[in-house]
Amino acid sequence: MFLTKPLRLVLQSTTIVAILAACVGATILYAGVNESGGEFGVFGSPGTGLPGEFGVTYDFITESTVDTFVDTNQINFFRVTFLMERMCPLATGLGSTFNETYFSEYEDAINYITVTKGAYALIDPHNYMARRVSSNSFVVSADPSFNRDTSTIPHIKSYLQLISSRFSDPSSQPNSGSIIGDTTDPNAATTEQFQEFWTELASRFVDNPQVVFGINNEPHDMATSLILQNDQAAINGIRSTGATQLILAPGNGFTGGHSWTQVTGANDDPSSEWLNQIVDPLNNTAIDIHEYLDEDFSGSHDTCTQPGPSNLAALTTWLQENNLKAIVSEFGGSNDPTCLELVPELINYLSENDVYIGWSAWAAGPFWGTNSPCCGPEVGSLEPGQLDEEGGPNGYTTVWQAVIQPNINLSDLKRSGVSSLS
Repeated sequence: MFLTKPLRLVLQSTTIVAILAACVGATILYAGVNESGGEFGVFGSPGTGLPGEFGVTYDFITESTVDTFVDTNQINFFRVTFLMERMCPLATGLGSTFNETYFSEYEDAINYITVTKGAYALIDPHNYMARRVSSNSFVVSADPSFNRDTSTIPHIKSYLQLISSRFSDPSSQPNSGSIIGDTTDPNAATTEQFQEFWTELASRFVDNPQVVFGINNEPHDMATSLILQNDQAAINGIRSTGATQLILAPGNGFTGGHSWTQVTGANDDPSSEWLNQIVDPLNNTAIDIHEYLDEDFSGSHDTCTQPGPSNLAALTTWLQENNLKAIVSEFGGSNDPTCLELVPELINYLSENDVYIGWSAWAAGPFWGTNSPCCGPEVGSLEPGQLDEEGGPNGYTTVWQAVIQPNINLSDLKRSGVSSLS
């Protein structure tokens, strides 16, 4: 890869920062990558996508990719996405009845990461704390590469104009699905059903010490008190099975770290006002944080303008005051020089503050090809061996290898034992 003089200077300064961070001692126990693919396949013509076909419309991991990240990069953490609409058939609804085929496929991926490779796997229902509950719901088309700000994707705007609420299916996430626990919505799954779901899922992984339970991906635009209620129900369900592994609890506003102490959505309470009320009898729950560095924190732009340290300062103080820990389970950046400076700055900030115990970058995955999971259209994914849309090296080479890998203190990573805060 040809490096311009400004880019060489950025990388040189990044290396110096990494060395200094190592000298003061990092606190990161889990460092890794998102494996995005289990939520794919609902992006098509109306009426398609569920339950989907393994290896055709969705997949979870590529084993050789996990091999590369574990054996070559020596990371220890993978966040693996799935859809609750696939795990729990629409005909029976959210609860303890699973699609055993889908679960078996997902379990195989988790076991490859944890049993075969000895790493940790974060179980991620990628649903925004909302779920399609009826097979009669209208399905809209969407681009699998979009993350949050759907207004920036012109070719789906006409479809989204047909949606007046969140009562459709996951094909238009993050703006679809009935909010779990919303008692004003007759289509919504209840908080009790959510607890049943987590009780069943945790019971199936209770004997795998190297899983981490992520309650749900990026809740937003809902009462923060309801997020607490759903988080607590999930924790109660998980612990009722005898599972002792680490749990990650999300907040509101797409669980953004920068907005943790701020009002989000339609005047929804700050996450900081409610999430310190979580009760885990084993004291093995951390806060789940997402933090992108572009202008609107969406991860949809190829330049980084938001400094992680100052934007996370209020969250850091809150974690310290409440004796809590956090994992940043999503962040990302392109290979633009601005991101090649701000991404390692964020990673090192997390390492220097002991309230943060881990992170995972967005994203690798079997089906991304030359597409970009975030951060502009040109960088490509973090999947090793793939290319960007121009046929050049993708984000694995130009971002991961360039500025993420050098900032991992491999000697501090947790290599065995039950997933935990320490």
